[in-house]
Amino acid sequence: MPDLLRELFSYAFIIRALVVGTMVALCAALLGISLVLKRYSMIGEGLSHVGFGALALAMTLNMAPLKVSIPIVAVAAFLLLRISESSKIKGDAAIALISSSSLAIGVIIVSLTTGMNTDVCNYMFGSILAMSKSDVYLSVAVSAVVLILYILFYNKIFAVTFDESFAKATGTNAGRYNMLIALLTALTIVIGMRMMGAMLISSLIIFPALTSMRLCRSFKSVVICSALLSVVCFFIGIVISFSFSIPAGASVVAVNLAAFLIFYLTALILKKILEVSA
Repeated sequence: MPDLLRELFSYAFIIRALVVGTMVALCAALLGISLVLKRYSMIGEGLSHVGFGALALAMTLNMAPLKVSIPIVAVAAFLLLRISESSKIKGDAAIALISSSSLAIGVIIVSLTTGMNTDVCNYMFGSILAMSKSDVYLSVAVSAVVLILYILFYNKIFAVTFDESFAKATGTNAGRYNMLIALLTALTIVIGMRMMGAMLISSLIIFPALTSMRLCRSFKSVVICSALLSVVCFFIGIVISFSFSIPAGASVVAVNLAAFLIFYLTALILKKILEVSA
């Protein structure tokens, strides 16, 4: 194991992937708790498809992928909430509408320009080789902004997550903080897509929160457990990916699935023990 880790850290691209991946995993885990509790977790899936369309456009225009994707996905997050709140198209239908349209547009753009090549597969399923130095700097800066904003508005996010009606009654602008959650999610998805892929990035949002909720009961404990679990699962996933030469995104998702099953079975066993002792 020490030899494996020594070899792992000898590669610059692995270090870049670990730095960005750890930041993204942390951001995704924190935001995922609110999204799961508000039954809006599929927004990650929708925005990742929008991100693929934006990346396809950036490739066509020969522009920096992240600089093109960030504003487009942020606008999509705003439109998702607006469509859901102010029209007859609600929740999952709004996500399906925007995500499927964006994915289709991305595929059309790619097909008419570069074709379905290896770069497109990397965007869809992730590649740890995709992170350049400029991507790392931008990703770390964006991740830091996401974490700072989450910490600054933690109490407000907690309020709109658990009881939006009560939060409105106490004078909290719930719409503003819902938008903040959506925009932070959009930023997290964009910076994580290069490594995890458009098809798998939403798993970083969903799995840690669902896994932590099997054993943890308070919001604070779920936040701490999700953050630690997400970072640990990401690191283990990268190690497995490097060892067996499998895609990083799929490896990280598989580790998160294993963690979910372990927590789920542990919760069942503890429940049985408590029932017997009672």
